[in-house]
Amino acid sequence: MNVENLIDSFSEFKEVKNIDRETMMSILEDVFKTVLEKKYDGAEIFDVIINVDKGDLEIWRNRVVVSDDELEDSNIQITLTEALKIEDDYEVGEDVSEQVSFEKEFGRRQVLSIRQNLVGRINDLHRDEILKQYQNRIGEIVHAEVYQIWKNEILLQDDDGNDLILPKTEQIPRDFFRKGDSVRAVVKSADLRNNKSHIELSRIAPEFIERLFEMEVPEVFDGIITIKKVVRIPGERAKVMVESYDDRIDPVGACVGVKGSRIHGIVRELRNENIDVINFTENINLLITRSLSPAKVSTIEINDETKRASVYMVPDQVSLAIGKRGYNIKLAGELTGHEIDVFRDLDGLEDDVSLSEFSDEIDSWVIETLQGIGCDSARSVLDINAEDLVKRTDLEQETVENVLEILRLEFED
Repeated sequence: MNVENLIDSFSEFKEVKNIDRETMMSILEDVFKTVLEKKYDGAEIFDVIINVDKGDLEIWRNRVVVSDDELEDSNIQITLTEALKIEDDYEVGEDVSEQVSFEKEFGRRQVLSIRQNLVGRINDLHRDEILKQYQNRIGEIVHAEVYQIWKNEILLQDDDGNDLILPKTEQIPRDFFRKGDSVRAVVKSADLRNNKSHIELSRIAPEFIERLFEMEVPEVFDGIITIKKVVRIPGERAKVMVESYDDRIDPVGACVGVKGSRIHGIVRELRNENIDVINFTENINLLITRSLSPAKVSTIEINDETKRASVYMVPDQVSLAIGKRGYNIKLAGELTGHEIDVFRDLDGLEDDVSLSEFSDEIDSWVIETLQGIGCDSARSVLDINAEDLVKRTDLEQETVENVLEILRLEFED
């Protein structure tokens, strides 16, 4: 392999790996100087000049002129007689630069060594660049194509052909992919393993749902609505707590969309995982009530020291609160940070009157607010004292007392 072919192959390698010209030249110079250092016990006496674009390579050897009888090291010194053969005006003490013939100085074995060294250096550089790129993207969504499917993981490739790993443990249980399928997932980690880049993706991380909401809901992307917390059991159920910084925007309605138009795309991506969107509030009683949706809560007793909540509801609501395999109550506890115990409220089974029957005396928005905390009947409201109703509904004290008075009159003989 001659110098032109060697440089040409390096130039092609540069194009494949997308390495800039300056970096390529620096690597080439280092590689050649490494070989020269091994051969001449020092590379500082050489200048390596490379033009990657034209495929030119020049190696210049620098030595000091000494008198013929003072030569001690031919690597760094040259006799006056030899120097005069190069140019006839050299004198003792001057520096002589002499071009070294690539073909004469480097044999086939050394050329192959140079190429292997260069390939290794560029692969390391490319690997480090990929790692840096994906370390900065941890928690972000990436699109990749399924390249190969194994028993415990899937090998994917991004648009640049970089290998990404999606382990079985990071897939949604109902995930099923074929070769060539396009996959969306978040970057979980990016590190070195066995001197190779290892980029791991995840579809079960809470961040995956957050990024999907950012893509589907403009208000979340713009920061008008913020996602406070996400808890999920992948493939089964998720609860997303949201808060709006604009009082005019209903965060739950904005995230769900008209007839569920916005959230349907997210549900499909998550393999029909049920998603409950919950409006955040500082009122822990109201937050627990909302987190147990769709169950209707009668009363709540909270122990702030033990972070435990006792929730009472009519018998037919208990199964809804617990949910399939206990998922609903488990996620509600994780979301609110409280251990939730559900109890049957047998007192609520007396003769009762639906709140909707009082629409001529109580404003509809007040009735809807009371229904929102699980109070569908008159007795369910009367079972809660005024102070707790104010805390759980955020209604004015006067409004609550007025409602209680109307409901009490209904049951007076």
